[in-house]
Parts: sequence; structure tokens; C-alpha cells
Amino acid sequence: MKKYILFTAILTSSIAVHSQNKIITVTNSLPMDREFETIDLTQKILDFPTGVKLEDCVIKEIGSNTLLTTQTVDNDGDGAMDVLLFQPKIKASSHKDFEILISENPSKEATVSCYSRFVPERTDDYAWENNKVAFRTYGPVAQKMVEDKIPGGTLTSGIDAWLKRVEYPIINKWYEKATNGTGTYHKDTGEGLDNFHVGDSRGVGGIAVKVDSKYYYSKNFISWKTITTGPLRTSFILTYANWDAKGNKITESKLISLDYGSYLSRFEISITGTKSVAAGLTLHDKKGTIGTNTKEGWISYWEPIDDSEIGIGIVTPKNTLTSFDYHVTNEKDLSNLYGNIEVKNNKAIYYAGFGWKKGSPFQTEKEWEAYLSTFAKKINNPLLVKVKK
Repeated sequence: MKKYILFTAILTSSIAVHSQNKIITVTNSLPMDREFETIDLTQKILDFPTGVKLEDCVIKEIGSNTLLTTQTVDNDGDGAMDVLLFQPKIKASSHKDFEILISENPSKEATVSCYSRFVPERTDDYAWENNKVAFRTYGPVAQKMVEDKIPGGTLTSGIDAWLKRVEYPIINKWYEKATNGTGTYHKDTGEGLDNFHVGDSRGVGGIAVKVDSKYYYSKNFISWKTITTGPLRTSFILTYANWDAKGNKITESKLISLDYGSYLSRFEISITGTKSVAAGLTLHDKKGTIGTNTKEGWISYWEPIDDSEIGIGIVTPKNTLTSFDYHVTNEKDLSNLYGNIEVKNNKAIYYAGFGWKKGSPFQTEKEWEAYLSTFAKKINNPLLVKVKK
């Protein structure tokens, strides 16, 4: 399903010279430096002859002997790699050339910083993380426990935030100490903690459908499929049971991915039965401050959390965030800031995540909103790739 490669300071003489090697130019059209943005190179873009596999490719910056970290992903599960991923650093309003080389031995593995998995030992969570943030959501066993009035269950399709403050992976470590009784992830011992309450709320980016004046949403996911983990990206699919929005039959699945260096997960919602979705941010006890910019395509909520503060946010592609709703109610956990997102061809795409004051560079609401604004500019002006003939 996956393969990823890391080379540092390797001389190009160690790689066989092939006529199939390609030169690509990556162009940054924005007046800002760019990094931690993943480029997906497909077979179609590279136009390799039959027999050349993406997993045999490595990428070198022209003028340097250092090869970049790469990852290949089989998105459709047919056994053949569909994309070759890498993250270039490009100065403002500039371009840079890279060479795609065919290696005879692309075997050195990189650290898996972008990780996700199903967690049966903690009921049936699905959790994911990169070097900056971590998230989880909940499965059918947790739902049935609530419905059967068994303690320890969770009934929500909201997205939970795990507030990590270290670059290395913590999911397995935190679950292990919780399940073997040696500790708890609800207490910060230096790596962070889970003190973010979701309940029936949308958490950080869960969706709802509004009919008349009421919001409706799915229950817990019913199935999952991990697509990839690696140094640059983790991605997976969650499927939900059909649900009802005041007589409208809704079908829903989520393709979620999280790339290295990003504070926001990408959500691609496949949905029928509605022309728009409302992606939500929980307002908790309503002591925070909202920020909205429908023109740039983002919404934000900055609030106190225990002895710190956190910003949560949603960013949408250009012209898809049609409006927002500061939905406040006395019903427990049902107050959310909603971003109304247009559904096109049965899909809605957005990015959702958070920046914790103790685990990120965002120390103020203004800094967090600036990140969301910059993120929006970048997704609407992606790095351009051109293959040199």
C-alpha cells in the first residue's frame, strides 16, 4: 500500500543514469516563502514509459547532492503506486528545478511522522497525527455502548483534538499507557494531553446538514480503511450509516488526510441528499472569540482551555464557503460555529485543525487567524509543476 524513501547527502553517482530521468520546475506565484506543502506527482504528469514505477523514483534538487524525502501512495488499492509525494522549499515569487531519478536501490526508510490507525484496544477509535497535531473520532462499538447504556461509550461523529507538544508520534504511546494502566493521556507529562471535550458537538470539523432551523448529523463511523502512513502523509476513509435530515436521506463518507508540517487535516466529504454541508467548530462554554472571513474562506474560534488557549479553524477552497452561522443554544454541546460549504458533484472539501498555545507557534488569536489566512492563499494558489521536455 505504501513505500517511502529518505536520502540525505547521497552523491548522484550512486544512482544509475537513465534516459527516463525527468527535470521538473516548481513555481511559487505568491510573494511569500513556501514549505510544508505536498506536491503529488502522478504517472500522467511524469509520463514515464511503461515499466518505470513511481516507487523506484527519487528526487534531487538541481545543484545539490541531497535527495529529498519522498513517499509513494496507492490511493485506489490496486497494488500500483498512484502518486509520488515530496515537499519542496520555494522562495517567494520564484521557481526551482528538481530532477526525478530512477534509482536501482531506493530502500532507505524515513521516520513515519504522519500516522493513523484503527484503535480496537480503546473501544474502536480511529486516530491520526503528524509532527504537529493529533486527532481521533469514534466507531460503532463506542456508539452501541452508549445505546445499551454501558459506561465508557461515545456517541458522536465529531472530531476530537489531541493536544501534542512534541514532534515525534504519540498515538501508540498514549493509548498503551492508558490501556495497560501505567498512565493517562488526560494529564500532561510533557508531551501534551487530551483535554478537548467533543461530546455531541462537531469538535474540530465534524459536519452537519441544516434543514429549516435545525442541524442534523450522522452517528459514529461504521467502517474504516487506512490508505497510507509515512513521512509526508497519512490518509484513510471513514464510512457512515445512512442518516436522515428531516426526510432527506443522507449518505456520507470521509476521505481524510494529514500532511507533514500542517496544523489542518484535509477532509473530502462524499455526500448525497444535500446541496451543502455545515462544517462545525465546537464553542464549548462560549467563552472564546469567533473570527470569520468568507471572502478568504475560513472561520476560527479562539478560546481558553485549562491553563492555556487554543485556536480551532476551518479553511475552504475559493468560493465554496457560502456563509457562516454562529449557532448558540442552551442544549449541551450543541453550540457550534458552522461554515456552510457548497457541495459540488456530491463532494465537499475543507481543511480543519487547531493550534494549541503550548504546542504551536500561535500565541494569540491574531497569529492563529493569520495562519488560516495564509493557508487559504496557499491552497488557492498551489505550487505549479511543469515537466521539462
